[in-house]
Amino acid sequence: MGPVTIPYDDFEKLIASRTGRYFGAVAYLASFSGKKGSLTRPLLGELLSQATQIEELLDSYGARNNCRWTRFRSLTAAIKLFSNSSYELFHIQHSIPAYRLLDVKEDFSRRTEETLKFSESILLEAAHRLLAEAKKLHLPIPEATAQESFFIEKLPKGRLPHDLARRKIEAVSKTVSFLATAFLNLAAESRKELPHKKIEPNASLCELTGPISEEKLRSLELRFHNLQSLYDTYVSTTETEVFDNDLPILRGHISVVLHLLRTARDFAHYFERHASPAVQKAAAEQELEHNHTIHANSGAQKVTNEKKRLVEPEVLLDTLVDYSISFVSQFLTRAEVLCQNMLKRYTEIGTIEVLVPQYRGFHVRPSTLVSKLVLHYGSEVKMKLGYDVYDASSPLELFRANEQINAHKRRSLAQEIICLDMITSNPENKDLRTIVRDVIVTLSQSGKIIIYEQPLKIEEKAAQPDTKLLEQVTDEIAKLQATGKIDIGTTIRAVFTGDKRVLEDIELLAENGYGEDNFGNNISLPEQLNYLRQ
Repeated sequence: MGPVTIPYDDFEKLIASRTGRYFGAVAYLASFSGKKGSLTRPLLGELLSQATQIEELLDSYGARNNCRWTRFRSLTAAIKLFSNSSYELFHIQHSIPAYRLLDVKEDFSRRTEETLKFSESILLEAAHRLLAEAKKLHLPIPEATAQESFFIEKLPKGRLPHDLARRKIEAVSKTVSFLATAFLNLAAESRKELPHKKIEPNASLCELTGPISEEKLRSLELRFHNLQSLYDTYVSTTETEVFDNDLPILRGHISVVLHLLRTARDFAHYFERHASPAVQKAAAEQELEHNHTIHANSGAQKVTNEKKRLVEPEVLLDTLVDYSISFVSQFLTRAEVLCQNMLKRYTEIGTIEVLVPQYRGFHVRPSTLVSKLVLHYGSEVKMKLGYDVYDASSPLELFRANEQINAHKRRSLAQEIICLDMITSNPENKDLRTIVRDVIVTLSQSGKIIIYEQPLKIEEKAAQPDTKLLEQVTDEIAKLQATGKIDIGTTIRAVFTGDKRVLEDIELLAENGYGEDNFGNNISLPEQLNYLRQ
């Protein structure tokens, strides 16, 4: 037996009994028609609360898929979403002075006001359309003037004194360093998820496989919310927060990024669910059926007016990219420098000893990853190899260490050949190529040498009687190494000195082969090092 169908008259009575406060807020907003000060937080809060409840009620009865009620449900969803985005923008606008934001290239306050006006204009249009739809559905609408005292917001200037007793925290350095490090890692992750440069808005942006999607934005929003919670739990109202002026600035940047991501999430959601080309096409077909059902006896002009879009998708995407995403990127960049400077002040110096890359040494990938890791934290880290010291933040410096590594490889190779007694004074009339091949095969079987070229081509050459055979063999193997046909393994160790947090990641990187296997192929890194793959 299928589901019971509710009569339209009964459903209209149900909705009428539940929409009094909802229509009161909507009518109050519509009565202002965009006049300055029409939006207030009490009004937006009421719109959000009531629209959420009504939308849930409509969905529980299947209004989304009902020709008569789908438009009412769609307009309610728009009011819910844009009242929420407007509330976030209101929060940003009122919080800018308290955030203590670092300067960015654009006027953030002005752009926030412009975006709020954009969101407000959509709310106003949705309000007018919803009231018109309510009349067609025979739903009662209360007088707007009766709501005025409830929605007016008069805010006196000033703030309450900060007279709450300050908490003391143990291990200040560890707490602040953890927070700054968490921000740096999350900022790097955000760059991977969001466009890293200016892009033009287009329909392909807001798709699951595109550079921007509601799913990605929601995930980042949650992580920044967690970061803000960490700050409020361990740093807020502490003595450390008072003495370190950078901490409240960092808190402001975490918060503004969080609220910007929420506006971006709402804009992306509306585009994906209501304004994308595919959705618009389906909506146009539904609109024809809706007009036929509700406006069967209306003129053609009425139908034409109803086809105007509530939100132009191009304008919505432009706002998403040029306001929300753009300022997220700008504030992340400014706060990254702040965190790096904080880490320098709270640096705990340590030392680790790790194996250098076993076969290929510090060639391009290992050198780049180590350098990127050090630059990510902004701390000074030195690498000592033998008696030489290298700047670990410079790939070229690390690459220069290969001279010493390769010299050590040749010495250890000669020693290994002697120890294994692979060359005798009497080579049994073998030519040099055969001797070299036998040595390489033997050392390869014990993991001392890795062969990249298969089959291995060795130049045919006679042994020189006036030169030690050991020297000739090691020289020939060195030539094969220099041309990339083979490589010699090494157990030489490097000593890194610097910030303990950076050293922990270098140690983890070394344990994972510096991001490659023995053949130089790229391999996955642990989750803690994901920022290196940006």
